[in-house]
Amino acid sequence: MELALFDLDNTLLAGDSDFEWAQYLISRGVLDKEVYEARNQAFFDQYKAGTLDIFEFLDFQLKPLARHSRQQLDAWHREFMDTRILPMMTDASRALVNQHLAAGSVVAIVTATNSFVTGPIARAFGIPHLIATIPAQENGAFTGQPRGTPAFKAGKIERVEGWLESLGLCWSSFDKSWFYSDSHNDLPLLGKVSNPVAVDPDDTLRAHAQTLGWPVISLRG
Repeated sequence: MELALFDLDNTLLAGDSDFEWAQYLISRGVLDKEVYEARNQAFFDQYKAGTLDIFEFLDFQLKPLARHSRQQLDAWHREFMDTRILPMMTDASRALVNQHLAAGSVVAIVTATNSFVTGPIARAFGIPHLIATIPAQENGAFTGQPRGTPAFKAGKIERVEGWLESLGLCWSSFDKSWFYSDSHNDLPLLGKVSNPVAVDPDDTLRAHAQTLGWPVISLRG
């Protein structure tokens, strides 16, 4: 049995769904452009620099979910998928996912982006498992707060291991395990799998991959 884990943003997607969701809401006038655009860019820059405070960011990202009905949010998300996400799903990404699925691997996306944004994206790829940051809900409405450990940095390992336990599995259940990522923020989980792969990596991850002899690939084709 084999395990294939994929980061989502700037790995499977040729772009960042977290960043684009906020930009989409700004474009619809749901969020104030002057207030939110600069903060959205600032958080994105912090993520790339490895300095992001995940809880500060989640407060920014999840609060808008609590201000609107699930029906309205779902309607916006459908348009978001069509206009922003589908163009970022490359043929190369789809082919790699399908290769692992066809081989019978256990396949999951592991992403810091919340499950409201990423659930439909995982389904569009045909990926059966999603390990994402969870936005808390009460009576079917979002609270604006996260629930449990965010799937970020070392938190990805904790969340993956909890998920494997829920399936009655552990790392040693698999003959081989892959994790594909673009970001140095994912070095903890990349270091756990037998087959780490850098995908269109940032400079820090590229240097790390080259030092350790990890494969470096591109899915932008």
